[in-house]
Amino acid sequence: MPREKLLHYGAAQLSDQELLAIFLRTGIKGCPVMTLAAQVLAHFGSLRELLNVDQQQFCQMKGLGLTQYIQLQACKEMTRRYLQQELRREVVFSNPETVRLYLQTELEARQREVFLVLFLDNQHRLIKQEEMFLGSINSAYVHPREIVKTALAYNAAALILAHNHPSGIAEPSDADRAITDRIRLACDLVEVRLLDHFVIGHGSYRAFSELGWL
Repeated sequence: MPREKLLHYGAAQLSDQELLAIFLRTGIKGCPVMTLAAQVLAHFGSLRELLNVDQQQFCQMKGLGLTQYIQLQACKEMTRRYLQQELRREVVFSNPETVRLYLQTELEARQREVFLVLFLDNQHRLIKQEEMFLGSINSAYVHPREIVKTALAYNAAALILAHNHPSGIAEPSDADRAITDRIRLACDLVEVRLLDHFVIGHGSYRAFSELGWL
């Protein structure tokens, strides 16, 4: 059983179906919980899609209801806050996986383009997170001077940039590369280091540092 397996081997050893079965707790008449978990995953496609689905779509699935939707959204928000607290505690650039997971949790479900900046201290711990610019479904208007001004106000030593592509495709555009170069040059003038720029898609990402662009 999934609960016993978790206690014996740890949560990481469970499949998506088994984790979801523990969350659901019980099945419905004629449908054991493991079967229901498999049906839910097949219907929505993945755990990620299940976490991002809206209330109406969630509750239309037989075996799911409002209480479970509330619980699932609470779990998602607890995960986001845990990752954010890790960024405040850790030297974040030494653990890019935590940064990526946090940014994906924060941005991938957004329906409009959001340009977010993480302002870091000289040990690369999080000082403040700001959504600097909001764009249309296709673009965001990004002004390097505003980013620099905010960095100086927070006495930040370094930055991490991130924005989402609501299309779901994480591949950076030429415009993404151009604005990143402009921001890097502006930051260099005030001795603030630009550490990375993450582009977040649906279940995917690209990091400029990994691509060799920073």
